[in-house]
Amino acid sequence: MSDPDVPKSALELVMERLRKKDAESGVEEHHLTDDQKAAIAEARSVYDAHVAERKILHQDRVMSVFDPAERAKLDDDYRRDLERFASDRDATIRRIRAADKGHG
Repeated sequence: MSDPDVPKSALELVMERLRKKDAESGVEEHHLTDDQKAAIAEARSVYDAHVAERKILHQDRVMSVFDPAERAKLDDDYRRDLERFASDRDATIRRIRAADKGHG
C-alpha cells in the first residue's frame, strides 16, 4: 500500500493500530455507497437548515424579552430544540448506515 522505506506518520500508525484492534475484536469495516453518502449529506443539510431557522427565531424572540426568567426559558427551549435536531439527525444517519449492511 505504501513504500516500506518511507516512515509512517503518527496518523498512519494510529489508524493501523485501530484497524488491527477492530479486526481482533470482530468489527467489520463497512464502506458507504454513493447513495448512502448522498442521503447522509442531505440529512446533515436538513439539520443545518433547522438549526439556522431556529437560531433566527430564538434571536428574534430574545431581543423582545427583558425578564431574566422568561429569557432563561427561551434559552432552555432553544437548547432543547437543538438537542432534538441533533438526535433526529443522528438517528437518521444510523438508519441510512444500517440500511445496506446486509447487501454489502
